[in-house]
Amino acid sequence: MKKISLIKKFEILEKEFHGIGNSIIQPHIVSNQKKYKTLLKKYRKLEKVVNIYEKYKKKLTALQEANSILKNDSDPEMKEIAYLEKNKILEDLSNIEKKSDDLLFSTSPTGRENLENDHRNAIVELRSGTGGDEACLFVEDILRMYIMYFKQVGWKYKIIHAQKGGIQGYKEIILDVSGKEGEGVYGNLKFESGVHRVQRIPKTESQGRVHTSAITVAVLPEIKDIEMKIHLSDIKKDTFRSSGSGGQHVNKTESAVRLTHIPTKITVECQEERSQHKNFEKAMNVLRSRIYQNEKEKRFKERSIKRKSLVSTGDRSVKIRTYNYPKGRVTDHRIHKSIYNLVGFMNGNIQEMINFLKLSEKNQ
Repeated sequence: MKKISLIKKFEILEKEFHGIGNSIIQPHIVSNQKKYKTLLKKYRKLEKVVNIYEKYKKKLTALQEANSILKNDSDPEMKEIAYLEKNKILEDLSNIEKKSDDLLFSTSPTGRENLENDHRNAIVELRSGTGGDEACLFVEDILRMYIMYFKQVGWKYKIIHAQKGGIQGYKEIILDVSGKEGEGVYGNLKFESGVHRVQRIPKTESQGRVHTSAITVAVLPEIKDIEMKIHLSDIKKDTFRSSGSGGQHVNKTESAVRLTHIPTKITVECQEERSQHKNFEKAMNVLRSRIYQNEKEKRFKERSIKRKSLVSTGDRSVKIRTYNYPKGRVTDHRIHKSIYNLVGFMNGNIQEMINFLKLSEKNQ
């Protein structure tokens, strides 16, 4: 069944490849440089798929020949050669199928949408939800979890904005996370977007009852200035004194910045730097990413894409994960996967869960 399904996918992309091949030689396409470059890039990607398909078809033909010899030939030597050849062909076909999974996913429409930003750095936003002070404490716990994960994989992070909770923890904290080129920070962290629920006995609970609290995580791809131009006339800028730590300078000068994008009403604050200029730059960085994500979500709705699961959709209104402290278990509800090492998970060992989510995204 897998071979039939794979061949159908190959045939669809082969037809698309030949269609683009005919299009890029047309004068009206050649004269439109932007469209020509886009189609040429797609053509080269599909060319790799078609080349693999040709190899795949040759192997299938060779398999038929080997099976025919095994079935019809009476010569024992020929049968032994055919048997050995068949095993080698089956191994080659398996390798081609494994290689094809990644390639076909990246060239399919949904795959391209899911993967188009995977190479980017990321903006990570954590916000307390239901649960009052306990939710603020959990924001701090999840922040620590991510920081320990970043250290494991060698990524850097900067705090862009932080709002302390009433007693402890954070109501909101925003991070800029970066890695080396091609490390795919967003490609790993995008699965964290959604509602994270915690079940545990709060420190303030005198009767030992388990409470349920929740926080939201939003992971956005970092968008550079050259990729998205925002007109300054569309931005309302307010400055105010920082309410956070940072010494006398921060608290005495209006270095904190609040930006409001008038067309979308998206608002961003930044007060972590002593310089108003640096806070403005950081706020603009977050604003670009939020506007980009806003546009992307609108585009998805217009195309009426029906998602089979919430893996990597970035839907922050849906419960994605539960951290159950009494049972020492963390469960991801999108893939029905539980890990019974909550302590290790909270110490940054989250890559195993991310790998399961990546696999689920591929198999959608």
